[in-house]
Amino acid sequence: MHTFAPHLENKAMSRVCDLTGKKAMKGNNVSHSNRKTKRRFYPNLQEKRFFIPETGEWITLKVSTSAIRTINKIGITEALNRVINNGKI
Repeated sequence: MHTFAPHLENKAMSRVCDLTGKKAMKGNNVSHSNRKTKRRFYPNLQEKRFFIPETGEWITLKVSTSAIRTINKIGITEALNRVINNGKI
C-alpha cells in the first residue's frame, strides 16, 4: 500500500494530524472550587482514505476534522501540495 507520508510508515501512530500538524495541548481541569488539575486536550483525529485522481491511488491519512473540511473545500491534491510547499513532508 502506498502512503503519501513516508516518514509515518512502520512507526507507532501518534496523535498528530498528518496535514495540519495539530497535536495534544496541555491545560487544567478547573473545578467549581477553582481547584486545578492537569489534563490534555486531544485533537479530533480521524483515519480517513482519500482518492488521488491524478495517480489513481488511495492514501490513508490521520487527519483532524478541520483538515477534512479543508480537503473538502480545496481538494486533496491542493491540500497535499500546500503541505509539501510548507516543508511539513
